[in-house]
Amino acid sequence: MDDDEAVRTATASLVRSLGYAARTYASAQDFLRDGQGLSPDCLITDVQMPGMTGVELQERLRSEGRTLPVIVVTAFPSDGLRQRALAGGACAFLEKPFGGDVMVRSLQSVLEGGRP
Repeated sequence: MDDDEAVRTATASLVRSLGYAARTYASAQDFLRDGQGLSPDCLITDVQMPGMTGVELQERLRSEGRTLPVIVVTAFPSDGLRQRALAGGACAFLEKPFGGDVMVRSLQSVLEGGRP
């Protein structure tokens, strides 16, 4: 999930190239609206989005008892943000820009049940 359409498209293409299905959302609200009955294997979310940040979304999902693996990405990293995301259960915290290989390793590790 990312508010930048080009990033959403690139990420979805990368995920699909690994043989996984992918859905994209422009905002946390879009995901919450559409994803109510969904149980994705992993959520990849940007931090900076309109309305609700990716970390706030992760915290909301956890408060609702939805413990899906989350990979958090951001172009504006800070130690506090990293700690908040990881303390909230994020499986990975990636700083933009990063190579596709970094996302591949993170995603494969998450989907295989471990941490990257």
